[in-house]
Amino acid sequence: MERRVAIGCDRKPGESTALALPSIAPGTYCSATRDGRSTVSGTVTSRTRREWLRMMAAMGAGALVDGFVPRELARAATSRQDPVAAFRARLGAIPIQIRSLGENLALLAGPGGNVVVLHGSDGLVVVDTFVAPAWPKFQESLKGFGAPVKFVIDTHWHFDHTDNNAPLRADGATLVAHENTKLRMSQPHHLAVLELDFPPSPAAALPQRVFKDGYTLEANGERLAVTHVPPAHTDTDVVVRFEKANVLHAGDVFFNGRYPFIDGSTGGRIDGMIAAADRLLGLADSETRIVPGHGPLATKADLAKYRDMLSKAAERVRSLKASGKSLEESIAAKPFADLDADWGKGTFNGDSFVKVVYLTL
Repeated sequence: MERRVAIGCDRKPGESTALALPSIAPGTYCSATRDGRSTVSGTVTSRTRREWLRMMAAMGAGALVDGFVPRELARAATSRQDPVAAFRARLGAIPIQIRSLGENLALLAGPGGNVVVLHGSDGLVVVDTFVAPAWPKFQESLKGFGAPVKFVIDTHWHFDHTDNNAPLRADGATLVAHENTKLRMSQPHHLAVLELDFPPSPAAALPQRVFKDGYTLEANGERLAVTHVPPAHTDTDVVVRFEKANVLHAGDVFFNGRYPFIDGSTGGRIDGMIAAADRLLGLADSETRIVPGHGPLATKADLAKYRDMLSKAAERVRSLKASGKSLEESIAAKPFADLDADWGKGTFNGDSFVKVVYLTL
């Protein structure tokens, strides 16, 4: 099922409308730029909840914390009484860097990953929303585009991608996401090993328009195709294709240049990550710019290398697991020793990523 809507038209939930908009003159995405940059300072798995809590306990605190933030931030965060608040505060302190992706498209990178903004006289369409402490500077960055935010698209449920849903909705934006994103945001999530509790998101932060398979938006002379991928990073993932600009926002199914976090507690699977990478590769060509959930702007060649790494990782750990090796024995085997130099510099080292793969096969 695919729904289409054009900004500027009245549309009731459940209606399918495809209104083509006239070509809009491009706007200015920010002032005083240099080299294109500016700095501003539901599908539920068959495993039970208890099984996933045991899985999380097996992973160890280091890997779990690293799944959300880089190690240096994680070490500081775990010394605080409220680690989740510390994650947010430290991510929120990262400056926002703005880079043009075309006439009316911009990449905002910084506090919690990568946000893409489509701008023009029809208003703004924003993909992902950073962490809550970044709101003042995020709001200031958005004001620089000279138009109100009309739509927000969440690539998945995690807080570093949905934290600022509520203030954007309060300012008049419509929140769009996969139906599982609304489900997951409506639930409490407990990571037993860290004694971390994520309460349900407030009602004002929940997506207003949800879909099962696909959703289309047309605005500012651009067409956005939003597509759900089967469980990969989570069971809530979508990718967003800006067809005219030839830009893909991959969300967290793609961590460029680093081992990814896979959230098995909400349906994530290593094989799903590989399938999602294949799906993205099929949507891209040699000129496509790919925005990962985390990491620098990428090309199809970068994505292909990432996909190959995932495939090697899955097959090596699958072989160890099939031979009867325990998690600890699989880690000790160092199956990613030749991959760590290229992929172990981010949020996970080789040992912790072995755990992620082993437990999400």
